[in-house]
Amino acid sequence: MKEFGQTGSFKPVAFVLLAQTLPQKERKGYKYMFHIGLDVGSTTVKIVILDENGKTVHKKYQRHYSDIKKTLAEVLTEGIDKIGESGATVAVTGSGGINVAKWLDIPFVQEVTAGAVAIEKLIPQTDVAIELGGEDAKITYLKGGIEQRMNGTCAGGTGAFIDQMAALLNTDITGLNELAKKAETIYPIASRCGVFAKSDIQPLLNDGAKKSDVAASVFQSVVNQTISGLACGKPIRGKVAFLGGPLHYLSELRKRFIVTLNLTEDEIIFPEDANLFVATGAALSDSRGEIETSALRKKIEGLSAIQTHEVERLAPLFKDEKEKQEFLERHAKAIIPTADLSSHKGKCYLGIDAGSTTTKAALINEKEIGRASCRERVCTDV
Repeated sequence: MKEFGQTGSFKPVAFVLLAQTLPQKERKGYKYMFHIGLDVGSTTVKIVILDENGKTVHKKYQRHYSDIKKTLAEVLTEGIDKIGESGATVAVTGSGGINVAKWLDIPFVQEVTAGAVAIEKLIPQTDVAIELGGEDAKITYLKGGIEQRMNGTCAGGTGAFIDQMAALLNTDITGLNELAKKAETIYPIASRCGVFAKSDIQPLLNDGAKKSDVAASVFQSVVNQTISGLACGKPIRGKVAFLGGPLHYLSELRKRFIVTLNLTEDEIIFPEDANLFVATGAALSDSRGEIETSALRKKIEGLSAIQTHEVERLAPLFKDEKEKQEFLERHAKAIIPTADLSSHKGKCYLGIDAGSTTTKAALINEKEIGRASCRERVCTDV
């Protein structure tokens, strides 16, 4: 597989294109003008800082675990410490970028636009770009006019789906990728919904299917979902670029795309820092705004004080203690009576329910007063 951006033949072209794009100037006595691109996604925060020649001087890819403000402050502060007091341009993109743009008072660039900018300036030979993120998937057709297709509200077949399937196999995404390298068989697995996928995977595991085969089948399901759900029959031909975190870190996922699309080596474009491509597009965007790094640092310091009220909170379950007690008393009437097993004498009747993910058991006496237990995987009470 040819990895563009990691060979000597590609980087000079990229730098020439960037040098034609980025402003060459001094500002307020600063020697350099840096260009900061932020990509705040559903699961990660990415930052890329370019110098005036288009060379990357700092980059970071970090999960935010839903604490966007803290993670944003960390990656931005680290980046500013890297370049010091200077002039800079900055823009933010991604699904969480609109709020960040408001908090820091910086320009926002739509992520599909940012991705297209980076493709056009760094890998202009691309015919089709496939990008997977934490909860989104995109296919961009670039020849004969730009046509971009993106998933809707469902995160099926994205990074979040892969995380969920890795957990089902008791591993992480890196472990899932390692398992898939040993695969020999591909099974049909639904990827539109995690629940449907589990309904396919659990019977396979129960019947003794190899985890390596299931792992590769998960990746194949992502490929099928992306191609059928987004391409919708439109051919994916020519030089194909693979972008985004999942496709950057998961070599076996790329392999399933390559095999399915029947791509030759010269049709594969895997750019350096494919996981940061959209952030790079934000740094290159014409919409970026100028700011002093010292001023940006002050905005970062004020992030923790910003109050957000975008989410309408639900009413409490109980308006007061009296209502809570009434609820508990009402539900206590539905509790199944139990007897002491150690002192029981006489006949007992044991029932076992062996399900796809749990085993349940109940032991009752002749008076139908028994002892029941439901534990995940195995019942140990009876």
